[in-house]
Amino acid sequence: MTNDVKESFTSDAPPPPAALAAKVRTLAPSMTRSMQRVAEAVAGDPAGCAALTVTGLAELTGTSEATVVRTARLLGYPGYRDLRLALAGLAAQQQSGRAPAVTADIAVDDPIADVVAKLAHDEQQTLADTAAGLDTVQLGAAVAALATARRVDIYGVGASGLVAQDLAQKLLRIGLIAHAHSDPHLAVTNAVQLRSGDVAIAITHSGSTGDVIEPLRVAFDHGATTVAITGRPDGPVTQYADHVLTTSTARESELRPAAMSSRTSQLLVIDCLFTCVTQRTYETAAPALAASYEALAHRHSPRNR
Repeated sequence: MTNDVKESFTSDAPPPPAALAAKVRTLAPSMTRSMQRVAEAVAGDPAGCAALTVTGLAELTGTSEATVVRTARLLGYPGYRDLRLALAGLAAQQQSGRAPAVTADIAVDDPIADVVAKLAHDEQQTLADTAAGLDTVQLGAAVAALATARRVDIYGVGASGLVAQDLAQKLLRIGLIAHAHSDPHLAVTNAVQLRSGDVAIAITHSGSTGDVIEPLRVAFDHGATTVAITGRPDGPVTQYADHVLTTSTARESELRPAAMSSRTSQLLVIDCLFTCVTQRTYETAAPALAASYEALAHRHSPRNR
């Protein structure tokens, strides 16, 4: 591995229809307004847009043919023809009833039962979107690095810091040396100690959190294998990531900003990491899990009176 800034990984194969809506939701905030109009059109009416030529979609959205093609490429398709095929597939899924409907935003005067139902639906959609968009090649590469890591440092602040702590305690229970850092100064001073054979993981929904990017950059420069878990695969954090794991998020609303809803998809990704690492290191992970469970078992038993 060199110290040159790496380009983020993009799969050669276009995303399947099930992942199209997820990619639109994930990437739309970082698009230009004209590209957003194209993305919103294809996500809102995949059947109608699938019937349009590139010129027709450009006229419908008040954009240009070049904007339509750029939007298709940003969504992961080589050209507009490939996007049309995906739209047709997505429309077929919706007509068969497999694609869930989008719920309305939570209103201030919503009854509690409606709040519960809307949140449950959004959580389910977020998990489905994340699973559909998660690159298993990149996931496998991150798992391989973690399974043989001498040491793992995990960076996250705010809600992402809680996710970092969760991953660290999971890895500790299977015998890996893992530490979560939410203090940016401690994160950087620890990153300086990393080298080849170590792994550094940055968790940031926005992909632009400086307190997370800086320690990942330092770890990258010192030869550690670096992983970014982010909702913005085109964000600055991916410049210093060997492997990028993309998360989705529930639709943002006034009562539930993206920074809060992103935690659901982040937790799914770290559970995937942990479970796959446990599979790969089962001979050592299983006894370590048993030992940690036994060590804590007495704390879960009723106290003798």
